[in-house]
Amino acid sequence: MEFLIKKDELLNGIKIVERATAMKGLQPVLANILIETIDKSTLKFTATDLDLTVVAIVQAQVKKEGKITLPAKKLSDIVSRLSDNLITIKQTEDTNSVNITCKSAKFDIIGISASEFPEITKFEDEENEENSIEIEIKPFNKAIRQAGFAAAGYESNNLLSGVVCDISENTLEMASTDGNRLARVREKIEQKAENKGKTSQLIIPSRTLQEFIKMSSFIEEDFVKIFTDKTKLIIKSSNAMLISRLMEGQYPKYNQLIPQDSPKEVIVNISQLVSSLERVAVMVNERTSIVKFEFKENKLILTADTPDSGASEDEIDIDYTAEELKIAFNYKYVLESLKNMETAEVKIGLNTSLSATVLKPNNEEDYICLIMPVQIR
Repeated sequence: MEFLIKKDELLNGIKIVERATAMKGLQPVLANILIETIDKSTLKFTATDLDLTVVAIVQAQVKKEGKITLPAKKLSDIVSRLSDNLITIKQTEDTNSVNITCKSAKFDIIGISASEFPEITKFEDEENEENSIEIEIKPFNKAIRQAGFAAAGYESNNLLSGVVCDISENTLEMASTDGNRLARVREKIEQKAENKGKTSQLIIPSRTLQEFIKMSSFIEEDFVKIFTDKTKLIIKSSNAMLISRLMEGQYPKYNQLIPQDSPKEVIVNISQLVSSLERVAVMVNERTSIVKFEFKENKLILTADTPDSGASEDEIDIDYTAEELKIAFNYKYVLESLKNMETAEVKIGLNTSLSATVLKPNNEEDYICLIMPVQIR
C-alpha cells in the first residue's frame, strides 16, 4: 500500500474515527485504525470498540492499493506534528510496518495485519432508501445537546444510559433521565418528502450521540441518513458513518413524570443565576455538591457550606411573589440545565421542598428539565 495525502485530510480522517478505538481492549487491534484503499483517489478509515464503529472517507492519491491497521494514538501524535505539506505513507513490502514521510521528517510505525481487524457487519436495509429517515443535522445536534446530558453514565449498561429518540413527521423528541433529573426537548425538523409519515422510536446509547456531535463538525451536508433494524443504528453522510448498537427494553414513561403545572413560579436571569451558583459552589461539600436555595419575595439566597472548610452565600434579584420556600439541589444538575438553554431567562416551577422542580426557557422553546431536590437536614 502507498498513498500521498494532504495533512488536513489525513488528520480529519483520524479525528473522526479515533474516539471509537478501545485503548484497553482484550484485542490490541481495537486500539488501531484500519486504513484501506477504495480506489485511486479514496481511502476508508475505520475504528471500533465492538459497541461503536466509526468510518471516515478521505481523499488521497493512491499509488498502490492495500490495507493495514495502525495505532490510533501514535498516528494522531505523528500527523499533528508534521508540516502542512503532502504526506507519503508507504507500507514496507511483506510487513505490517509503514514509512511516513513529510519533507525532511521520517517515521516508521509498526501496525497489525488488517486480517485481525473485526469484520464490520452490514445490514440489509443499509442500501434500502425506503428504510432510511433523512434528518437535518442542526436541530438533531441541538436536541442531542439539550436532552442527552441527563442520561446515566456510559459505564452503566442499563437503559438509563441511553437517550430515547422519537422521530415523527415534523417533530424530533428526545429525552433522557438518570433517575435524579430528566431533560426533554422537542424540535421541529424538516424531513424530505419521501420520509413523510414515517415514525420511529429508538433508545440510543448516550455515548453514540455525543460521538455523532463531534463527528458532525466534519460533515459537509445539511442532512444525514438514519438506518435502523432491531438492534443496530447507522447514521450516514457522504464522508462519514457511525454504526452503533441500539438499546432494547421499555424506557420509562418520562412524559408522565413532568408536572402539568407548578403552584409557585419564578423568573430568573440565567447568566446571573449561573454566576451566583458558580460563586457559591466554591464552598460546597465535594461529596454531596449541595447548594441551598431560599426563595423570598423577589429575592433568591444561595448558600453552601462544608463543616471543615467554611460557608458561602450570595443573593440575586428574581421575579417571585409566592410564599417563601427553602429547597436544595445538587448544583451541578442545575448548572447543566441552565447552560443548555438558549434564552436570557429561565422559568422555574416549584411546589414543595421535596417535589420535582421544573426548569424551562422563558420563551417559546419546547424544552424542559426536571430536577429532584435533595432533602435538607
